[in-house]
Amino acid sequence: MPLTLSEIWIYPIKSLAGIRLNRAQVKPKGLEFDRRFMLVDESGRFLTQREHPEMALFKVSLDQDRIRIGSKSNELIVELRQPDSGKYEQVIIWDDEVEAIEVNPEYSAWFTRQLKLTCRLVFFPEASKRYVDPDYARSTEHVSLADGFPFLIIGESSLRDLNSRLDSPVEMRRFRPNFVFTGGQAFEEDNWKNFRIGANRFLGVKPCGRCVLTTVDPATGIKGKEPLATLSTYRKRGNKILFGQNLLALDYGEVKEGDTITIES
Repeated sequence: MPLTLSEIWIYPIKSLAGIRLNRAQVKPKGLEFDRRFMLVDESGRFLTQREHPEMALFKVSLDQDRIRIGSKSNELIVELRQPDSGKYEQVIIWDDEVEAIEVNPEYSAWFTRQLKLTCRLVFFPEASKRYVDPDYARSTEHVSLADGFPFLIIGESSLRDLNSRLDSPVEMRRFRPNFVFTGGQAFEEDNWKNFRIGANRFLGVKPCGRCVLTTVDPATGIKGKEPLATLSTYRKRGNKILFGQNLLALDYGEVKEGDTITIES
């Protein structure tokens, strides 16, 4: 069975729900609009579902060039395309300090009310730099506000293999990939190096180490033990539990659902 791109996902606001697209533009920092916004606490440190699983409950959708973020009580609309002008400030994501701009104090106040936690919504402008780990970069590739790499791909066969071992199956959205593909064997993406999605070349650089975020049920915002507990029984390498492959892009064109994936090495 040929390898085929079956799903494309972006996550405009880090650690909020993803949005499925039928086509997307590949950019140096990741897919266009992917993880360009982030919530930060009073100290400027990033917020995620790891510590705040209730973040999973926001409903996120696209309305032309706007993001709609829905809560139980009301809705916020944010323009996807933000100006690079504004007051730059240092914010923290993992061990990186990067320059970002608060989008709008009113938007920050909205999230503060919804989460009952003082926070601000910031935007990562194109002019700001955040480098991929030099141990895995080809040169000086950049990444947006994803955890470490611009792209993540997972095979549907890999998820089927995992679900065959679970009492209750989980959805792919637990793992927050950018690309999902059909065909091939379970976990074969672990070994991909040079390949194409359509006409676009990608480089597989490092299997993705998974964390407790995968244990948050995106439908309920409740944290459990699975699927991480089961994955740890057969997908642990050293101190990492692996699921999916991190990627760098070598070309910056369009990808679309149905594109053929061609393995070159």
